[in-house]
Amino acid sequence: MADEAKAKGNAAFAAGNFTDAINHFTEAINLAPTNHVLYSNRSAAYASLGKYSDALSDAQKTVDLKPDWAKGYSRLGAAHSGLHHYDDAVSAYKKGLEIDPNNEGLKSGLADAQSAQARSRGPAVPPSPFGDAFSGPEMWTKLTADASTRGYLQQPDFVNMMKDIQKNPSNLNLYLKDQRVMQALGVLLGVKLSTRMPEEDDEMPEASTERKRPAETEHVKEEKRPEPEPEPEPMEVPEEEKEIKEKKAKAQKEKEAGNAAYKKKDFETAIQHYSKAIELDDGDISFITNRAAVYLEMGKYEECIKDCDTAVERGRELRSDYKMIARALTRKGTALAKLAKSSKDFEVAIEVFQKALTEHRNPDTLKKLNEAEKAKKDLEQQEYFNPQIADEEREKGNQFFKEMKYPEAVKHYTESIKRNPKDPKAYSNRAACYTKLAALPEGLKDAEKCIELDPTFVKGYTRKGAVQFFMKEYEKALKTYQEGLKLDPQNQELLDGVKRCVEQINKASRGDLTPEELKERQAKGMQDPEIQNILTDPVMRQVLSDFQENPKAAQDHMKNPLVMDKIQKLINAGIVQVR
Repeated sequence: MADEAKAKGNAAFAAGNFTDAINHFTEAINLAPTNHVLYSNRSAAYASLGKYSDALSDAQKTVDLKPDWAKGYSRLGAAHSGLHHYDDAVSAYKKGLEIDPNNEGLKSGLADAQSAQARSRGPAVPPSPFGDAFSGPEMWTKLTADASTRGYLQQPDFVNMMKDIQKNPSNLNLYLKDQRVMQALGVLLGVKLSTRMPEEDDEMPEASTERKRPAETEHVKEEKRPEPEPEPEPMEVPEEEKEIKEKKAKAQKEKEAGNAAYKKKDFETAIQHYSKAIELDDGDISFITNRAAVYLEMGKYEECIKDCDTAVERGRELRSDYKMIARALTRKGTALAKLAKSSKDFEVAIEVFQKALTEHRNPDTLKKLNEAEKAKKDLEQQEYFNPQIADEEREKGNQFFKEMKYPEAVKHYTESIKRNPKDPKAYSNRAACYTKLAALPEGLKDAEKCIELDPTFVKGYTRKGAVQFFMKEYEKALKTYQEGLKLDPQNQELLDGVKRCVEQINKASRGDLTPEELKERQAKGMQDPEIQNILTDPVMRQVLSDFQENPKAAQDHMKNPLVMDKIQKLINAGIVQVR
């Protein structure tokens, strides 16, 4: 299935196995070639491997299939940026923002593309000692692809530092004491750098400064300026970072305490712990989604929805995992479904579940979507239920039936059934219309529904028997008429039906069928599972053989009522002929 292949592709992508991800997405595309999400995902995988031409092809296919989907233009912009087509990248991001003006990913991509566009058009600037390591979306692609730096992208302070460096590479010197930046630099340059914290006198040269050789400094001793005293380390930044790490650690502990309280059904305590975690660290939306889950359990649906909206908005800003966004949307949809009191209310919940599935296709979300759609349909039927209007529609159908305007009659009987699905009369009358229109399978279905709703409604048996008779299933029709006679032994319509069936059955027994009738009955009989079972039964095959070759054994068989009943069925079906 395409969904299964897509799920494998998502898992491989999350693990950094981009080649495997491409293979799985390709398999899914072969099964569902019009699914725009699959091309979008494969485009991201190609971009992660630096295959921007392939990424561009898939991104273009995405927007062709779904031109109103903002994420497709994000893929298109990233692919163009990777190919250094900055004008096209800017155009793509702008188109995406026309669809979703608040999309943070598109805003960030546009800013990067415009910056690269300006650099490519502007006057020559002193080259960066690190080349284009920090330019465009390639930087984020490399950091995402490498397992050692992927986790840093979930940390807002690191993301802000890298954005600052990307805008002005010379600002790298400001952040070299952060081990994460050193690790990222090594990944971007493709070398393994030492993450040793620089000593107080370690300096990185500015891009525009030349380092003098020792010989030169000796010849200009008289011009040598006094050795400046080492500047004191700015304590604010390390202290701030230390404080942030401490808060993150405390937030995680609060989350764990909240999880423990949630498992114990101590919801108020869980809320307190999750709220404290949110105060300490607003860079992890799992704290918000967990609190939303507690509100959901407590029946505080409005609070749950509010938290889910906050989680989605914050998650977009932080570029959180799509699974986290999908989780928040799923919980919001669940809360909306709980609040729904009409079929109209369920439409909002269904829309939210569908959005969650576009972020991440989760079986639980799909199940909730199906349940919401079923609940909406049930409510629509309840809201539409009106026995009085149903009776009026049935009467209109009766009038058209008398005028032999059967299609119009069917229309009104159908409306009557929608207004009151439990009325057997409407099904009976529509069955009669279908019989007149030679729509026998539909007529049989309605007649059976009529009997199911009211097994004592005799008219249902006459309708069913008539349909079966016209379908030339004479034995079945006879049985139906006989069941009706148990309820009303003097019913003339049922008695006439029995008489007609017996005549047709005896006609076959006497061998009075015309060649055309015999051929038609045999063809119909061979399609009957009961006839097929009789003919494949080894005992009956021996019985039929004895009737032809061993008269004495045949006489013995005729004393067995079960055998004779099956023989009669074969005679009625035209399979066995009596001469």
